[in-house]
Amino acid sequence: MSLIFPRNGLKAHPLNNSPEYKSTLKRAPSQPLILLPHTLSETSGPVFGHVAVTESDSDLTRQHAGEPLGERIIVSGRVLDENGRPVPHTLIEIWQANAGGRYVHVKDQHPAPLDPNFTGAGRALTDAEGRYRFVTIKPGAYPWRNHHNAWRPAHIHFSLFGPSFLSRVITQMYFPGDPLFPFDPIFQSITDAKARERLVSRFDLATTEPEWALGYQFDIVLRGREATPTEEPHEH
Repeated sequence: MSLIFPRNGLKAHPLNNSPEYKSTLKRAPSQPLILLPHTLSETSGPVFGHVAVTESDSDLTRQHAGEPLGERIIVSGRVLDENGRPVPHTLIEIWQANAGGRYVHVKDQHPAPLDPNFTGAGRALTDAEGRYRFVTIKPGAYPWRNHHNAWRPAHIHFSLFGPSFLSRVITQMYFPGDPLFPFDPIFQSITDAKARERLVSRFDLATTEPEWALGYQFDIVLRGREATPTEEPHEH
């Protein structure tokens, strides 16, 4: 598709085939990508309905009758273009494991408890200044069988849509100081150390709310139709 851009010389982007991340060996393209020209369908639709996104969608701690277990956090930031201008009215979706490191998914059967008050998915629209804000629970690390004793660092998945569902980038946000970084082949598949650092959120005392929740800042910069090194082309 035309929304896939060449990555020649961009160490910030992982290779589609990253041997240490073993599932990429089976699903990475074996032939060079073919870039197709834009047509009207790529630039105009289908689109999402902005009015369907409500304020409560961005608070993952208020989606059920009770309080979820774990550490409440606030994740906020800005979506900007390559010139530092805000990208307004962009749909951001997040999904994550619960505090015990388990997803609400039939294939996630590792022995960690499910939380009946936490589904782990939310969405928000950026405002006129490109800002977004989520209230959620800090996710736990979890095993993933990529290699012996493999554990994924705590992370939140981000999906950003452009003017249509066909213009989408996906990334993962990590937390500062995670001891699992050196052992995670997804994180380490980005060979540029500075680019890896841009995947890590920043603790922010100004975002933190007294006696309620710690705050983290995570900005995302979109370059043309591709993301900055925060883009994660491999899906867990």
